[in-house]
Parts: sequence; C-alpha cells; structure tokens
Amino acid sequence: MIVSEGEKAGIIGIGLAGIAIAETLIKAGYKLLGYDIRKERMELFADLGGTAVASIEDITAECPRIILSLFDTDTVKEVIFGEAGLLMASSKPNYIIDTTTGDPEETKRIAEDLSEKGIAYMDATLSGSSDQIRKRQAVFMVGGDETAFYSNKDIFDAVSEKTFYLGAPGNGARAKLASNLVLGLNRMALAEGLHFAEILGLNNHEFLPLLKATPAYSVAMDVKGEKMINADYTPQSKVCQHSKDLDMILHYAKAEGKDLPMTQIHQSILKDLIDRGDGDFDSSFVFQYLRTKKVN
Repeated sequence: MIVSEGEKAGIIGIGLAGIAIAETLIKAGYKLLGYDIRKERMELFADLGGTAVASIEDITAECPRIILSLFDTDTVKEVIFGEAGLLMASSKPNYIIDTTTGDPEETKRIAEDLSEKGIAYMDATLSGSSDQIRKRQAVFMVGGDETAFYSNKDIFDAVSEKTFYLGAPGNGARAKLASNLVLGLNRMALAEGLHFAEILGLNNHEFLPLLKATPAYSVAMDVKGEKMINADYTPQSKVCQHSKDLDMILHYAKAEGKDLPMTQIHQSILKDLIDRGDGDFDSSFVFQYLRTKKVN
C-alpha cells in the first residue's frame, strides 16, 4: 500500500515492536515522527528514515494521528495523562492507536476518558513477533469507535495484511491476551518437543522440518523453531514481555474464579528465567531452559 506523499503520523515507543511498525509505515510512504526516552532507539529510528523529535509536544504539533508502542498500561497512562504527556501538549491528537499489550479494563477507561475530550482512542494490538510485524505478517486486533477505525484503516493496512475490528474499547486488548496465551503455549510445546527429540537422540535440524509436515504444526515452528535449534536468542519478543502478559492473563482468570493450569506452569518457568537474569532474551529461550534444567 502506498500513501499520498507527505502523509504524517507519529509514533511513541520505539522498542522491538515499535521499530518494526515504523519500518512498515516508512516503507509505505508515511512521513513518520518518533519519540522514545532511549537515545539509541531514536538513532535507530532516524537511520530508517524517520524524524526523531525531542519531545511528545513535537509530535502532537504536526501529527493528528499517534501510534503508541509501549511496555504496559501504566506507561501508556503516563504518556497520555502525565505532566509531559499528550494531553498537556498545546496541540492534541485526533486519534491514538495504541498497539501496547495492555490491561483490558484500564484500556477501556482510557478510551472513555479520551472520548470525553474529543480524542478517539483505539486499542489496536498486534499478534506476532517484531520480525512478523516487519514482514506485515502480524495480525491487528482493534477495539474502539468504528468510525475512528475506518478513518485510520490506511495505517492498519500499511502495517498488517490482516486486521480484525472487534467492536467496543478493550476488546483488542482482550483478544491479544487470549491469543498470547495460545501462542505462548504453542511455543512452550515446541520447546519441550524439540528437547524430547534430543533426549531420544534425534537431530533437531532434521526433525524440525519433519515436525512442520505433521498435524502438530503451528506457526511457532516457523517463527521460533530455527531460533531454538540454532541457539539464536536475539530478541524479537522477550521473556519478560510475555511474563508481563501472563500476569494479566492469570489475574483475569482468577478474578472470575477460573484456573489456567498450563499457563500457571508456563509462567513459573518464565519467572524462573527472569530471576536468573534471562528476561531480556528472546521468548524462544525457554528451549535452553528445558535443556539445562536438572531433575529434582
């Protein structure tokens, strides 16, 4: 998709997902302004052809549409409502597209608060690693006002080949948590299966292609399989990020009196990795964890 020359948008948060979103938008022809508190991320953004600015105010002065790609809902609230946030800027955005994996109820409240101020806020979560986002293979799941959604369809289409509009604010965040639960367990099952294949004496470089051809196939094999067997743990999605998501997943299940036993086991493994100082490795690092874990 190519947009009209000079179409502007802003992005706040240039981490793993943020930089991948930026790449797709710049390639599509957007003039993208970006801000991050980390100097090295701003430099990387500028190297891609984006315009790195010194403050949130500098983005709102030029961009009526702003994308957020942040770690959690607390950070989102600080960026929007904080002393140097979006609402304190002299120019306010018309639309906020929040790709953060956030808390659904908090996200709903943010949308309601901003609606009262004439700003349309959408929880527009993305299912997929940063590499999948870069290839436009991630999936948008969007909650929020329907008119606002279609007014920004060009951005969704530029970033992803697949976008689902899910209705009410918070539904994008809800769908992201539920899909992340399944994704994480697929990844964990792959790690354990490859580990067991090694135990049996199989060569995983030969076994992985075979596994992909069986009914056990999942996209996790394409995204994380080679990383696991090649011990490439350069992050595309981090252990600590998925652990944060599992905290929310387990919180919402507990609030309804429900049990998620496999997710509880998965979270205990991720917490163990974080305690060991391995939280910034790629989520595929669970394979290495299983390989080195001793039997009690």
